Formats: sequence, C-alpha cells, structure tokens
Amino acid sequence: MAFHEIRFPDNISRGARGGPERRTQIVELASGDEERNASWANSRRRYDAAYGVRRADDLAAVVAFFEARNGRLYGFRWKDWGDYKSCLPSGIPSATDQPIGTGDGATTAFQLIKAYISGAQTWTRTITKPAAGTVTVALDGIDQASGWSLNTTTGLVTFTAPPPGGTAITAGFEFDVPVRFDTDQLDVTHDIERLGSITSISLVEVRR
Repeated sequence: MAFHEIRFPDNISRGARGGPERRTQIVELASGDEERNASWANSRRRYDAAYGVRRADDLAAVVAFFEARNGRLYGFRWKDWGDYKSCLPSGIPSATDQPIGTGDGATTAFQLIKAYISGAQTWTRTITKPAAGTVTVALDGIDQASGWSLNTTTGLVTFTAPPPGGTAITAGFEFDVPVRFDTDQLDVTHDIERLGSITSISLVEVRR
C-alpha cells in the first residue's frame, strides 16, 4: 500500500481533534433485549486536522501536504498528541514500559505493541510506526544499548542473537499513527480578513 514516511506538521496536528472508533452491530429484539456483535477486532482512529489551522501559513502548509500526497492516494505519519507514548502521557518512555515477547532461544524478531488495560480486560495494539531515535529495549529489565535493530517502517525489533528462553523482552517508545486523507477535496473558504479558512480536514487510520 502506497505510503510516504513523512509526518503531518506537528504544530497543526497538536490542535486537531479525534480518536479511536469501533464498529459494533446492535440488534434490538422484540423483547427489548439487545444482541451486540463487534464487526471489527481492532479500533480505527479518525481525526480532523482543521482545528489545528490557526494562521494562513498553516492552511498553506496543509494544502501543500495534501497535494504532495495526491489526496487519498498516499498514507503518511500522524502524531496523536493524546496517545503517542508507550507510557502515560505525563511520563517519559522507559525500556520496561511494554512487554513485546518472551525469548525462546530461537526467535530474533519481535513486534512493538502497546497494551490498553482496564480492569480484567486488555486490548493489544500493534505499533508499526515508531518514532526514530525514541525506542529503547530491555531484556529481563536490563537496558540493551546494542545487539538489536529497529525497522521504523514496520515496528519490528530484531536481535542479533535470539534472546535465551524465558527472557522477558520489553520496550519503550514514541510512535506515530499511519493515516491518509479521507477526502480528495479541500474545501477552503477564501476570506480577505482571515486570509482563508477550512471547515474540515478529515483523516483516517490506515490498517495495513
């Protein structure tokens, strides 16, 4: 799937709105009871970047970015300021934040993931777009400065030698969301006083 490894301007995404959505089918029975079924196993995020456009220069940057992506054709990176770390928003990512696997003496590649926990329920999110230079890895709680590499386009951590059996593998990181424009048209209002405005710039997460 066509994807550009470039991030949408941070100064504009910081003021955007949006978050996760799920698809649930609900059937109301004659008795008034409900039957609910999850159509999607995983959530999908949607955003509106128009709320981050504050100046004419911001609008020009969005138009240039839109044109360079050919509208909906190419995906790109997006920083979700409400959820872009392996830890809590107020924290600093640590190599022990997220368990990403257990060594078996043979496997060398492990996917970055983030667990969302509430009570007894856990949903695990696959992280495919880690931010370069932010990822740290630990084996049994000990930071590993070397002996591994990271593919920033897939989120795959690969060790030079397979971790021994039973070894707890953890990671800390910042990450982006792979998205695309959800429209092939930017509806810009040309206003002499405000030098232009736009009502909506819709983006949707790309699930690859």
